[in-house]
Amino acid sequence: MNAAVPPLLEARRISKRFPGVRALDDVSLTVAPGEVLALIGENGAGKSTLLKILAGVQPPDAGDILIDGQPVRFRGVEDALAKGIALIHQELNLADNLDLAGNIFLGREPQWAGLLDLARMHREAATWLAQVGLALDPSTPLANLPIGRQQLVEIAKALSTSARLLIMDEPTSSLSAHEAETLFGVVRDLRRQGVSVIWISHRLGEVKELADRVVVLRDGKNAGDIADRSGIEHERMIRMMVGRDIDRLARRPSHPPGDLVLAIDRMRTSAHPSHAISFDVRAGEIVALAGLVGAGRTELLSTLFGVTPAVAGNISVSGRTVTPRSPIDAIRAGIALVPEDRKTQGLILDMGVRENMSLVSLWPESRFGFIDFHAEQRLAQDMIPALSIKTPNERQVVQFLSGGNQQKVVLAKWLAMKPRVLLLDEPTRGIDVGAKAEIYDLVYRLAGEGLAVLFVSSEMEEILSLSDRVLVMHEGRLAGCLSRRDLTEENVMRLAAGGTPERMSA
Repeated sequence: MNAAVPPLLEARRISKRFPGVRALDDVSLTVAPGEVLALIGENGAGKSTLLKILAGVQPPDAGDILIDGQPVRFRGVEDALAKGIALIHQELNLADNLDLAGNIFLGREPQWAGLLDLARMHREAATWLAQVGLALDPSTPLANLPIGRQQLVEIAKALSTSARLLIMDEPTSSLSAHEAETLFGVVRDLRRQGVSVIWISHRLGEVKELADRVVVLRDGKNAGDIADRSGIEHERMIRMMVGRDIDRLARRPSHPPGDLVLAIDRMRTSAHPSHAISFDVRAGEIVALAGLVGAGRTELLSTLFGVTPAVAGNISVSGRTVTPRSPIDAIRAGIALVPEDRKTQGLILDMGVRENMSLVSLWPESRFGFIDFHAEQRLAQDMIPALSIKTPNERQVVQFLSGGNQQKVVLAKWLAMKPRVLLLDEPTRGIDVGAKAEIYDLVYRLAGEGLAVLFVSSEMEEILSLSDRVLVMHEGRLAGCLSRRDLTEENVMRLAAGGTPERMSA
C-alpha cells in the first residue's frame, strides 16, 4: 500500500460486546483502493460482527472507522452506502418476483413525473450487468437465473450504488466450480477498476488465489496478517487461525468393512427416473457420493430419506426391505440425514441446544404425550461433551452458536436415535478448518463404531481423504465406483464428466 495515499477504509481498535460474549476486542484493519483483502478466521472469531460494523448494520461499542483518512459514524446501512461501502450477504438479498432491473434498483427506482422511469432503469441496469459480465436483458425474471448468476446480479446492484468497497461474505458457498471461477474473474476486473473487496471465506484455496493481503482474526482479536501474496500459504493461514498445527485430512487407515447395512437395488429417483441405481454400504464404511452440480447426489439422499419417494427399486437396511414414503419411515428404518442447509432444514434456530437434540428421539422420551424433561436434559448433558460442543449450557439458543457447533447439534440430534445409516449432505459447508477437523474425527469415530456413512461433498480434498470408496454420479446415473487404490482427483473428475478413469485396479 502506497504510504502517500490514505487507505480507502481504516478500522481502528474496534470492540463489540454482546450479552456474555466479547465478539471483538481492539480489532484493526485497513483496505487500500483497488485491493482484495481476505478476512479469515474460525467460526466465532468475530468476522461477521466486524463486517456488519463496517457496513453500518451494527454500531461498535468502541473504536473508529475512517474513510479516505476522515473519521465517519455510521447510523445505519444507508450511511455506509453513501460512503461507498456495500455488504453482499451469504444469503442473497434479492427478490425472485422482480426482473433484473427491478432488483438492481430496488428501493432506489428512478422516477419521472412521479412515475417509475422504466426506460432509464433498464438502460442503466444493462450497464451494471455488463460490468459484471452478464449480457442479459434487464427484463429477465431473476427467478430464471441460477444461483451463480444471481450472485453477479447482487454485485451489479452494489456497484449501482457507486460502491467503492464490496464486502463479500462466503460468496462461493453455494456456487459450482464454474460459477466460482466466473466470480473470481469479476473480482479481478473490479480490482483493476479500483474497486476494493473484503473477501470472507473458509475456502483457503480461493483466498490464496485472489487475495492481495490476509487479515486473521482469532477469538475476537487480531491474530496477525500476511502482507504479501508470496506469503499466503495454506498451512500458515491455518496456524494463524487456530493457534496450533492441525493434522489436516491425512487419509485414515483403511480397515475391513463389516456386515452389509444399506443395499440399494435398481432404485430410480423422481429427479432421474430413467436411471436405475444400485450400490451398497457396509458397517464401518465411509462412502462418498461425488459428481458435478446437477448430477443427482442430493436427490439420491432425499430419496433414501423418504423426502421424495423412489419411483422404483428396492432399499434394504440390515437385510430388511424398507420403502421410505416419508422421513418418518426412514427414521424408523434406522436412516438419518444431516441436510445440506442446517439452518432451515436441520435446526429450529430460536430453540435451545437441548430441545434441538431431542427432536428426533422425542417420542421415546415422552410419557402420555408429555416431554420427559429429565430424560431430555440427560441426553443433552451426554451429547455436549461427547461431541465437544462449545456452548455455555444446554439451554443456549442454537442460532448464537458457531456454524461448526450448530452442525454438531444436528449430528447429536440424529445420533440420539442410534441410526444404522448416517447420510451427510455437504457436512462441512460453511465451517472453519478447526471445526472441520473435529467433524472428520467424529465421522471416523462413528464409522469405527460400526455406523454406515454415505456422504455428499463438493470439496475434492474432503472426498479424497474421508472415503473408503467413492461413487461418482453423472447426470443422474452412477458413472463408476472408485476404491481407495484408484482414488485420485483426475479419476473422480473423469467419471463426473462422463468419461473413463485413467487406471482401475484389478
